[in-house]
Amino acid sequence: MPQAGLHGLVGMATQKMTGKRDWFLLGILLGSFVPDMDNIAVAAATLMKTSTAGIHRTMTHSVFFIAAVVVLFFLAGQWKKDTRWANLGLGLGLGMLLHSLLDLLLWFNGVALFWPLPIWVNLWTNFTAPSWFMKFMDPAEFLFFALYLFTLRAWSRKASTDGEFMKTHRAWMILEIALFAIFTPLAYTMTKGFLTIFGAFYLFSIFMVFFVTIRMRKTIEAAAG
Repeated sequence: MPQAGLHGLVGMATQKMTGKRDWFLLGILLGSFVPDMDNIAVAAATLMKTSTAGIHRTMTHSVFFIAAVVVLFFLAGQWKKDTRWANLGLGLGLGMLLHSLLDLLLWFNGVALFWPLPIWVNLWTNFTAPSWFMKFMDPAEFLFFALYLFTLRAWSRKASTDGEFMKTHRAWMILEIALFAIFTPLAYTMTKGFLTIFGAFYLFSIFMVFFVTIRMRKTIEAAAG
């Protein structure tokens, strides 16, 4: 999969196309991260020493699941008589769809785009990536989380929003840079247990970035305007 932070940056690139629709851009950014949260199930299966096959890039990457999320939030908006919930759902759907499409373009094992139908779409069937590149893909997660946070920080400065959160935000950003620096050499030298340790910090990071995005919704709303 492309790095989760890269998905977030692609979501950010829609900034000028979303228009002034409350919670829409927020939904796109959150939706950019949601599909890869299926790694929680992968981690649970790993800890229980059961098969992880058919977990990642399946349900949460499916167009049917994405459609269900959009419909659910639309109904919530109707029930609460608040169009922001429908906007959020539409944004989540768009962010998740962009995520799945980017996985198709930049990942090499395919995506179960039509789960639960047993159909994997793989544009790279006859391609094998170099070993050194595949190893680098893991620590690069932290680099792209840092770049995503850096861009949020730039948005905050431009809009003069969430200033009281910037000290904490800076600490998270520095942490991601440090994790990138630590895990890059480990990816090439650690022969046993790397994925377990990496996975723990990865899951922590993706949830941290997810909640930082929610915390900085004022900044995101200003960027959308």
